[in-house]
Amino acid sequence: MMESSKFKIGLCQLSIASDKKANIEKARSLIEFASKQGASLVVLPEMWNCPYSTDYFEGFAENFDDQDSASSFKMLSEVACQEGITIVGGSMPEWSEGHLYNTCCVFAPNGKLLAKHQKIHMFDADVPGDVSFKESDIFLAGTRPTIVDTDVGRIGIGICHDICFPELAMVYRDGGAHLICYPGAFNMSTGEALWELEQRARAVDNQLYVATCSPSRDSAGSYTIWGHSTLVNPLGEIIATSGHDETIVIAEVDYAAIQRTRESLPTLKQRRQDVYQFIDYHF
Repeated sequence: MMESSKFKIGLCQLSIASDKKANIEKARSLIEFASKQGASLVVLPEMWNCPYSTDYFEGFAENFDDQDSASSFKMLSEVACQEGITIVGGSMPEWSEGHLYNTCCVFAPNGKLLAKHQKIHMFDADVPGDVSFKESDIFLAGTRPTIVDTDVGRIGIGICHDICFPELAMVYRDGGAHLICYPGAFNMSTGEALWELEQRARAVDNQLYVATCSPSRDSAGSYTIWGHSTLVNPLGEIIATSGHDETIVIAEVDYAAIQRTRESLPTLKQRRQDVYQFIDYHF
């Protein structure tokens, strides 16, 4: 567990190209830069090694158990160890047991894989004249929430559309999470309407920190991305955010704010379990 309640987080808002090797090299460079700026925890975007497009997912996917071919996975492990930091590795397309998943890997400062979260909620939407995308045609949905103990506290993991479901965040809160990280790639319409709103709602409802990390808007592929990687505190206040260009957000997390918030606004203690019930999820 962390030695101090305070640390710096780095959110790497990458511009994703159609060249996988170039994406890996750029991600490594930005992770190293964030580490040099003092970040103990670095977060990457959803699909950071691959344009968010059905044309690329299968070709860019990796079997993480095959270290000879899993170049993205291997780089994250290596740079975590090199820099001595915790990495929430955005998400990558993963081949596992014959299925394709949208998967986030979390690495310890020694390069060890701490956890793997497979996106639970598939983004299936068809808004005439706006967006049409059916993620469930491509990926198999994950079935388990993910909480991981790290050198920078207990972290819950969600990927993009997972943020729209308050039940998952409640599971993480009740599981003792200090921070929920959501690598994501909201599009222009859902981004403008919901990206900030969902982050602030998950944070204030559960009185914990929420961090999001998106690709930049000029990323390759037909899917136009909103951007705006953000850190939100337990009061639902935005601590730091970006625009839509490639950048790194460096900000301070202070877990002492969680206790202060919960003491001054004790909503978690005021829940009426006699009126409604929430099924505990045991990790």
